[in-house]
Amino acid sequence: MHVAILGAKGMLGHALVQEFQGEEITAWDKEELDITDEQAVGEYLAALEPDIVMNAAAYTDVERAEDEPDEADAVNGHAVGNLAVTCGEADIPLLHLSTDYVFQGTKGEGYAEDDEPMNPVNAYGRSKLLGETLLKETGKNFWLVRTAWLFGPHGKNFVETIRERLNSTTTLRVVSDQHGSLTYTKDLARALHTLITDRAPYGTYHLINSGVATWADIAAEIARLLNKNILIERIASADYQTKARRPLLSTLRNTKRPPLRPWNKAVADYLRNPRASAA
Repeated sequence: MHVAILGAKGMLGHALVQEFQGEEITAWDKEELDITDEQAVGEYLAALEPDIVMNAAAYTDVERAEDEPDEADAVNGHAVGNLAVTCGEADIPLLHLSTDYVFQGTKGEGYAEDDEPMNPVNAYGRSKLLGETLLKETGKNFWLVRTAWLFGPHGKNFVETIRERLNSTTTLRVVSDQHGSLTYTKDLARALHTLITDRAPYGTYHLINSGVATWADIAAEIARLLNKNILIERIASADYQTKARRPLLSTLRNTKRPPLRPWNKAVADYLRNPRASAA
């Protein structure tokens, strides 16, 4: 199987390249292929003729997207539509990654794969929803996979930030009213590989580590795992000012695929040796 991985230098992209080492891989990042360049996308994929395209490329800066909504829409929205058309015309299956932020975040029991309506509360979420909409309108054979709260090697993430801060402070103020689904890139990459090799039907899937947590819950678990005696001050989102609003209850429910391991087990695995995970 020849797999084209877009966004290969990102946190998830690195994990995908590592997971698919047993396959024929073409790994492209923006330097090799700018997915917003419709003509280049068509020419590159026509020449490559992969068996599947995996789109992990994205505009991921939630804060900056508030000031650059057009840029976020270009990468997360219109480029996805162009990919869908190109892959559809060439009869190439497309796997596209999306996010819990396409939901408003008001559903206490969490969101299943086919739940609607979606009313994103920030520009990033709106740009990802645009991509989903264009994919569904113009795509042919595709898997739309939503995930959330990624952590892993090769990128800035909450788990690593807390680990670093635990070495320099005895008190942490952490938001405790945002509930979500933490996801280890290593586990997600493996689940995506299985999704493809199982020949799962095309459609929408949620792949996240099992369990629901707040940012404060995650910070407390990291401190426990690292044996750090630290005070976690649980605060409301209103007390931690950011430019972009975050959904408060954006937990994703996986109702179609085997569950991934619990998030705390994944965090423990990562903390034991994150550098080895990055190899």
